[in-house]
Amino acid sequence: MIVADTSRTAAARIADEPRLDTAWEASLLLAALASHAGDRVDFLAWDRRVRGRVQGASGPALLARMVDAMAGIEAELIEADWASVPGQVRQVTSRRALVVLLTAADAPGNSRGLLTVLPQLTARHTVIVASVADPTIVASARERGSLDEVYAAAAAERARLDADRVAAAMRRLGAITVAAPPQELPPALADAYLELKAAGRL
Repeated sequence: MIVADTSRTAAARIADEPRLDTAWEASLLLAALASHAGDRVDFLAWDRRVRGRVQGASGPALLARMVDAMAGIEAELIEADWASVPGQVRQVTSRRALVVLLTAADAPGNSRGLLTVLPQLTARHTVIVASVADPTIVASARERGSLDEVYAAAAAERARLDADRVAAAMRRLGAITVAAPPQELPPALADAYLELKAAGRL
């Protein structure tokens, strides 16, 4: 089950691409791969309500219905209601599944709600949290040529450490984390799925 976060954090642009666009690309690639492998794929676009849903489709119809569901959805400038997500997953399946959460995972404040409900999900399912990493943070953290660059580097290093702490907390709660720049996230998520398949965990 793929859950794409459409709340306010999805509106942010990373490397000139909205997080939401990257989530759509990653969802479609993963769905195509999993469907080809014979796995059932369900899709949910969610913030505080269902923005789009695809269930029970397979093959070419799956991707067509996902594209239709995604069309016209824009990020809502509200906080995501993560507390309701386990219930949404239960509505789709009572069996153990792979649950992929496409969301921002770069700041403790933004991730607090998700961290609270992760144990409910990881107790029943294999969970991947996939998020976009900002490539400019790494570059900024290395620049020390001027006073402005030193301040920017300090801010970038703080942001990197925050993202690392959030990812570590998610892993402690049993989730697998995948973070990559926009162009790299869809294949990175696909690779994580293939590794789980190869390890017999799906």
